[in-house]
Amino acid sequence: MINLEVKTKLSQRQAVERLKKFFGKGGLGLELRDETPQCLSFEGGGGYVTATVDSDQDRTRITLVSQEWDRQVKEFASSLS
Repeated sequence: MINLEVKTKLSQRQAVERLKKFFGKGGLGLELRDETPQCLSFEGGGGYVTATVDSDQDRTRITLVSQEWDRQVKEFASSLS
């Protein structure tokens, strides 16, 4: 299990789109189980990825919690810097 926080210059909307593209269809293929404007929950492959997105001054903070997808979560976080 991993709990990781990353900050990016992307807007909240852009961050949500990047999350969907990376973890959802067309990316890793996880199923988007739940979506609110600030939280996305993906499931598949015996695990899950939950992402919380919110503004933090002039940046967007993404908090990622995952089970079974640790390497991919780290890869996603690295792609934002």
